[in-house]
Amino acid sequence: RSVTKMCRKQWYQRRVRGGETRESIVSNKERRGNDRVIGGCFVCLVQYSISFESCGIVNNKQSSHQMETTTTTTTTSSSSSHNEDNQIIDDSEQTIIHPDEVANEEERGEKRKFGDAKGKKPAFEPLKPGELGVKIESRKVIVPQHRMNSLKADWGKIYPPIVEHMKLQIRMNPSGRQIEMRTSAHTTDIGALQKCVDYLRAYILGFEVADAVALLRLEDIYIDSFIVEDVKMLKGDHLSRAIGRILGKGGKTKFTIENTSKTRIVMNGHHIHILGSFANIKVARDAISCLIIGSPPGKIYAKLKNVASRVVERF
Repeated sequence: RSVTKMCRKQWYQRRVRGGETRESIVSNKERRGNDRVIGGCFVCLVQYSISFESCGIVNNKQSSHQMETTTTTTTTSSSSSHNEDNQIIDDSEQTIIHPDEVANEEERGEKRKFGDAKGKKPAFEPLKPGELGVKIESRKVIVPQHRMNSLKADWGKIYPPIVEHMKLQIRMNPSGRQIEMRTSAHTTDIGALQKCVDYLRAYILGFEVADAVALLRLEDIYIDSFIVEDVKMLKGDHLSRAIGRILGKGGKTKFTIENTSKTRIVMNGHHIHILGSFANIKVARDAISCLIIGSPPGKIYAKLKNVASRVVERF
């Protein structure tokens, strides 16, 4: 019974692809009678006899006998005949059906769903915010005491990118000295919450709001933090002189490193934070390490000049 239903469905779909409407198919079926319908089903049974046998629908002992009976009934009951090219011609509908037609259509359908076997990626439409199925998540960022005043002063610049661009809900809790965020039904990016946490931590470390926003808009931006003692163990006046070599007179050396390597550098005592891409962070960190070891600023300027020239040639 299930086999007959499946064959009937494929017979109907084949007529629809041929351009017939549902009303014409129903009227033709009533005019021809049920014997024509059953005959068309047996034609489909011949095409799928091998697959039915492999799936276990046809018994192994009676498979050969049933195959012979089905082929004889199809030649006598239905008005179809096989030509030399192994094509089934239906005289009632005047349509030519190749035995490999259905198999090719199934292969094309699989390629449309899961991509081609050659490695082409399937094209999926982006999910809507309501289809993500992500639960409401919340995160808290603790603010140190010495950054509370600057956070209150710049709050009008901090929250608009989070609310408008990342579609998150945010509030500041002054009594607990923390910033609370959570996702909403309008959030489109699954990683939006983590990006906003990195953005707020960058501001807390000392970066400007305009520089920290790059963490929300760009994908390959990171923060690398280290201390002077990681490069060389210095104490007392030696540590102060190393910090002075990194900054330079009026911040000249620090600005030169930032402009050449296209990064942003923040120094908080002996803590150093670098914001930028992976390759640019490496260039800035190598220059700062040389200054900590004791290289004069003039030698660092020459190295940075060579790096800048190589970058120009690469572009």
